Amino acid sequence: MSTPLSSRRFARQPSPGRAALLRIVREPRVLFGAGVLLMLVIVALFAPAIAPFKPDDQDLLSTLLPPSSGHWFGTDSLGRDVFSLALYGARIAVLVGFIAPLGTALIGGMLALLAGWCGGKADWFVLRVVEVWMSFPAVVLALVLVVAMSPSVANVIVALIFVDWTRFCRVLRAEVVVIRRRDYVAAARIAGAGPVATIVRDVVPALLPTLITLMSLEVGIAIVAECSLSFVGLTADASQPSWGSMISDGLANVFTSPWGLILPIACMVLSVLATTFLGEGLRRATDARLLERSERRA
Repeated sequence: MSTPLSSRRFARQPSPGRAALLRIVREPRVLFGAGVLLMLVIVALFAPAIAPFKPDDQDLLSTLLPPSSGHWFGTDSLGRDVFSLALYGARIAVLVGFIAPLGTALIGGMLALLAGWCGGKADWFVLRVVEVWMSFPAVVLALVLVVAMSPSVANVIVALIFVDWTRFCRVLRAEVVVIRRRDYVAAARIAGAGPVATIVRDVVPALLPTLITLMSLEVGIAIVAECSLSFVGLTADASQPSWGSMISDGLANVFTSPWGLILPIACMVLSVLATTFLGEGLRRATDARLLERSERRA
């Protein structure tokens, strides 16, 4: 007996998880952003093997040289190779850009679950704290925290976590309020599932697409914040090169040797573009509302 055509089509349909993975893989924004970030991680891990010079190699007789075969992007005011400094500077960018979003997601996500699920006074209190915290300029608050804790890479990560958790909390709290009113959550509670079990099994998986998108965007924000702090000398010491310190040194000789600014600025801009494309691509591939609109149009 032959199988109906409709049942064959139904049997060939992939699972929801596999369908979402296929949409993510086919999204060009995700491929571009993930490819650039993967290249950045590889460069950071293998910088000692890739860089032609060490970051502390100085040649005071070869300062501010233009790009050449020996120095692809020239040298800085101390005779150091700009290309090698940029490769080693990627290590701090990757360290800050990937650890800070994890901390902000953890703190912001937990407070968002508390406010969105419990509601009432807990929701009111968390929202008031978020509003007061966001009333301070983010860069100024990060500067104050880093100066108070002494400049270092670890303290920069801590400062960025305490500054940016509010962004995660506000967005995820709104998602939790919507998810809490859905039918499958009510069914789970009627079936006898406790609050913790319902949050872990039903609410958190529904938050993952939004959380991943926010984290991908936070990577670029953290890299820019680290560059801003290192620009004024509040991230690492002079022995640890960073893109912000390279930009600061290059500005001192921008009219005589502008090539020292090109590479660190390009690295920072490309990293931010990659995270923006990655976040937008993930949102388009996983947002249920956008998928429903596209299906209706089709």
